[in-house]
Amino acid sequence: MKNIPPFSILAHNIRSLHNVGSIFRTSDGAGVDQVYLTGYTGTPPRIQIDKVALGAQDTMPWKHYKYPLRKVRELKKQGVQIIALETGDDAVDLFDFKPTWPVCLLVGNEVTGIDEKLLSEADVKVKIPMMGMKESLNVSCAFSVAVYEMLRKRRKKQ
Repeated sequence: MKNIPPFSILAHNIRSLHNVGSIFRTSDGAGVDQVYLTGYTGTPPRIQIDKVALGAQDTMPWKHYKYPLRKVRELKKQGVQIIALETGDDAVDLFDFKPTWPVCLLVGNEVTGIDEKLLSEADVKVKIPMMGMKESLNVSCAFSVAVYEMLRKRRKKQ
């Protein structure tokens, strides 16, 4: 399992470049090892990404793949647990979930979420408990909550 980042994220079909910038900045802050941008998710250099990422787009290791399935399957073969951040009755509460490291956290489109083919490759779906009328958070906000909860669990494990 050499050269496998212990904590990676995969952002698929993220429409907003501001959300991409936020994902870069949060990834840097939380100690994510690798960012995979897939589908039509925008990539640096873009002023809208730079404006929010504030330099994290230049220091975070990242790669772009048009099609994410091959990368997800490769990670799974290497023993990486694929965790989809998604709503739904079959999703485990993020705060009760115990990851098996190394992990890759998947996030998807702001409106439609993670597409079904990609979701079917996940080892587990986790959700953020929502107490109000809304069923989900903005993708960059949800990502921040999830990635810092994963960091907390990673640190607790050490």
